[in-house]
Amino acid sequence: MEHKKIFIVIPALNEEKIIQEVIGDIKKSGYENIIVIDDGSTDNTFSKAQEILGNSVFRHRLNRGKGAATKTGIEAAKILDADIIVTMDGDGQHDPTDISKLTKPIEFDKFDVVLGTRLLNSKGMPYHKILANKIGNFFTWYFYGLWVTDSQSGFRAYSRHAVKVINTRSDRYEYDSEVIREIKKYKLKYKEIPITVRYTEYSMGKVQKQSFLNGLKTLYKMIWNIIS
Repeated sequence: MEHKKIFIVIPALNEEKIIQEVIGDIKKSGYENIIVIDDGSTDNTFSKAQEILGNSVFRHRLNRGKGAATKTGIEAAKILDADIIVTMDGDGQHDPTDISKLTKPIEFDKFDVVLGTRLLNSKGMPYHKILANKIGNFFTWYFYGLWVTDSQSGFRAYSRHAVKVINTRSDRYEYDSEVIREIKKYKLKYKEIPITVRYTEYSMGKVQKQSFLNGLKTLYKMIWNIIS
């Protein structure tokens, strides 16, 4: 089979302490096509990433949200003729050795989207995150009609066809749930794959990560997008 061009897209906000390590770990796993989107950071995330990736780092001058940063990265990867696009968080929680688990179903089995899920292997996952995730899964199913085990995961892989048809309105955390809506709407062939999540003191201390309050805001925005 012809080798597929795989791009890794990383939205990042104030990750200067770890972004170079994240990029380095991805490179060690054999992936060179990496795009970082600095989503209006107030630290040196942009310059730290640029030291390694050069022109493959983009910047939102204002913070627009994780969803907006992810979409900017996906658009850049599309322009660069990516066959498969993998999205990952910029705080080091995702293990780059899992990338191949997400890309192989697209490369060899004709899937359109592969969703990395923490709930199929929740060992080490804080209980409050498990509970919040299950609540998010319920409302995603209730509003969009498709049940998945981790509707808020940012570790996903997309085929060229998938990124061509998926069209979301949201710019922040509700973006991840809207992708589930698009999977159902366009009857995309999808699969869930268990992933390893590395919960560190650093990643757990990130104020912009999904908290209970952010979860309520996400739910409100999901409802607003439906009725507006």
